[in-house]
Amino acid sequence: MKDSGSVAVTDFAERSKKASGNLIVKKIADFLKYVGPAFVVSVAYIDPGNFATNITGGAKYNYSLLWVILWSNIIAIFLQYLSAKLGIATEKNLSQMCDVIFSKKTNVLLFIVSEIAAIATTMAEFLGGAVGIYLLFKIPLAYAGVVTGIVTLFITYLEKFGQKAVELIIEVLIGVICAAYAFEMFLAKPEWLKVGLSTLTPTIANRDALYIAVGMLGATVMPHVIFLHSQLVQSRNKGLSLKEKKHHLWMERLDIVIAMNIAFIVNAAMVIVSAAVFFKNGINVDSIEDAHRSLEPLLGSFSGIAFALALLSSGFSSSAVGTMAGETVMDGFLNKTFSPLLKRLITIIPSMAVLFLGVNPMNALILSQVVLSFALPFAIIPLLLITSKREYMGEFVNNLAVTIVGWGISIFIILLNGILLYTTFQGML
Repeated sequence: MKDSGSVAVTDFAERSKKASGNLIVKKIADFLKYVGPAFVVSVAYIDPGNFATNITGGAKYNYSLLWVILWSNIIAIFLQYLSAKLGIATEKNLSQMCDVIFSKKTNVLLFIVSEIAAIATTMAEFLGGAVGIYLLFKIPLAYAGVVTGIVTLFITYLEKFGQKAVELIIEVLIGVICAAYAFEMFLAKPEWLKVGLSTLTPTIANRDALYIAVGMLGATVMPHVIFLHSQLVQSRNKGLSLKEKKHHLWMERLDIVIAMNIAFIVNAAMVIVSAAVFFKNGINVDSIEDAHRSLEPLLGSFSGIAFALALLSSGFSSSAVGTMAGETVMDGFLNKTFSPLLKRLITIIPSMAVLFLGVNPMNALILSQVVLSFALPFAIIPLLLITSKREYMGEFVNNLAVTIVGWGISIFIILLNGILLYTTFQGML
């Protein structure tokens, strides 16, 4: 027979265990309530532009440029955190805050550059989706573009049922990309020691390697999602106290770290697979179609299907995100109400025109990255200026260390993008 003391101890232990379990469930439920915005944004970091630069980097320079992916991801985390913080602190998105702070002329310039960036981004995503459909079903690119447009409009239409619906669709598509590249990695059998060393050791073999490295950065740190993230946090940012806003920002920080690091793993996987398959076998890859065609005889037919599915999912999800970014820019800077369909078509139609005009997809993809290089400072500099002003940010204002790091990153990105532009135009001439 148990004495009363042992029974009490047992009951206390059971109650503590149950309370601990309930606390964990509550914390997970609380976190899941905030998960989503960063995953939507992360799509821009694994879009078709990343496919092009990462495949080229791996095929030409083995694993040596993996460190660029790591540092691009660190920069992306920093900038997305500032964007989310701005949105939570001010209860406005970046374009709306620009409209409040800057002169009309400045805002007209910012609007034009930002909208062109959103269109250029959507162009690249459309091309990726269309090429993915072409690779899977052999449908001509122009008609594949129509299918991509319909899917994009469908995904963005789901916003009618709440932002969470769009977030869930995009998270599923990210899952497809991750699964496809996990399968590719399993087949490719990379040299993991070299992968680790190359990720941690910065090296640039020559001028061409520098060009590709800058292209990797340009395809990763993108201006349109800097505007978009500050808008996406608003659906969870209504009527909050200062304490609740700080909690929101903490949850969004976790969302950013998880989503961006998943994007980092996918980007790294693109380089690793390309190095393990193409560089190792001395295969020159000049286009996404070449990469798809070369994978099948080396790794089997299923590898080609996985690659095409990843590209298709990337194109569908990122074109939807580019379209949403275009809407955010238009709403904030113009401060006028347009129908959602009209705003989406303004971003989509130029991309459709490129496909129907028969422009070479790779040339259009390169041009879109150059346009984004021009546009990047027009997002980063306003972001830093606003988040450094206490009158707008309150207790969320950047401290000195964040300000210094932010401007250091900005100058670094602008210089590298200047190199990209210089080498691009030099090559064209």
